[in-house]
Amino acid sequence: MKGVESDEQGHVLFGYDGTAENDTALHWAIEEARLRDLGLVMCHCWHWPYPEGHEDPSGEATMRRVGENLLERGTRRARELGATGAVRGRLVRGPARGALLRESGEAELMVVGAPERLDEGAEVLELAAGASRPVIVVKDGTGPRRVVAGADGTTWCDPALGFAAAEAALRRWELRVLYACWEPAAVDAEELALFHDRELLEKTRAAELEAAVAPWRRRYPDLDIRVSLLLERPLEALYGAADDAGLLVLGDRGAGIAPLGSTSTAVLRHARRAVAIVPARPG
Repeated sequence: MKGVESDEQGHVLFGYDGTAENDTALHWAIEEARLRDLGLVMCHCWHWPYPEGHEDPSGEATMRRVGENLLERGTRRARELGATGAVRGRLVRGPARGALLRESGEAELMVVGAPERLDEGAEVLELAAGASRPVIVVKDGTGPRRVVAGADGTTWCDPALGFAAAEAALRRWELRVLYACWEPAAVDAEELALFHDRELLEKTRAAELEAAVAPWRRRYPDLDIRVSLLLERPLEALYGAADDAGLLVLGDRGAGIAPLGSTSTAVLRHARRAVAIVPARPG
């Protein structure tokens, strides 16, 4: 069906569910596509909910047709909200998380909507943890004209800083890079002594922060980049910064039962505005 299937490369992928609440995230996805001069692919997932072996071709055809109609309405809605570039629909069979992860491999980034508070184990948390592309989770699309990025003094956060700088430059927003460095339980043994000398800790971490930001200052010389070094725990600092940002950018550093890491998971669950999760591993 025209407007439903697409093989477009290098696009913004949007997870579309057809609800009015989805409009806030759709508007964000439209703006991302416009700023990056990319097409917008609206992906809707439909899933046959019955056990394997229970087939009903007529029922499945009806579900598929409903999905096609939903996507047609969605592409029209994107135009109503101001989309100026290519807008295409993509109907995918399967549970939403797995289907969106598969489809995101061709995209430059993914945008999804979410309620203001996410329950533990929410599907969007697993989606952000499993994606090989940046995922922007949009709750409230308003906020100050400022991107806030979390840094940790390691090269692990470099992709997140790069994404944050590019996003701020595209939007002509201020970029604030936040490094909350009071995390004695997370450092190597040879660095524990720093936490007995606050002045030395601050001097050492400030140098790390400036080194992390330096490449992006050179790449974007006109970008207003401000750094904040806080002798606080990362989670507390990011909670405080989240309401001061139109977009909060975090890395996906984590392992085990918290693939995003406990800090990024907690912030994503409770932040009221848009949060981007940027994978450290290559896509």
